[in-house]
Amino acid sequence: METLKNEIRKLIVDSLALEDVTPDDIGDDLPLFGDDGLGLDSIDALELGVALRKKYGLRIDSNDSGTREHFASVDNLVKFIQKSNG
Repeated sequence: METLKNEIRKLIVDSLALEDVTPDDIGDDLPLFGDDGLGLDSIDALELGVALRKKYGLRIDSNDSGTREHFASVDNLVKFIQKSNG
């Protein structure tokens, strides 16, 4: 599971071209969105969703009420990927 977390952290930094952030800066439970976390916005969410779909074959429904929760943190993304590919 740690490998998957590291892959996701790297994917976040690379796919969003975060210049001042390294994968090590992103904690497992750090909120990815909002002022009290990484500070990503809705455009970042779209780009991250595309990257996750390409890498892990995820089917992401923007109308699903659970999608926001799936994208809340690295831990939540890991659970979502494992559940979707399990």
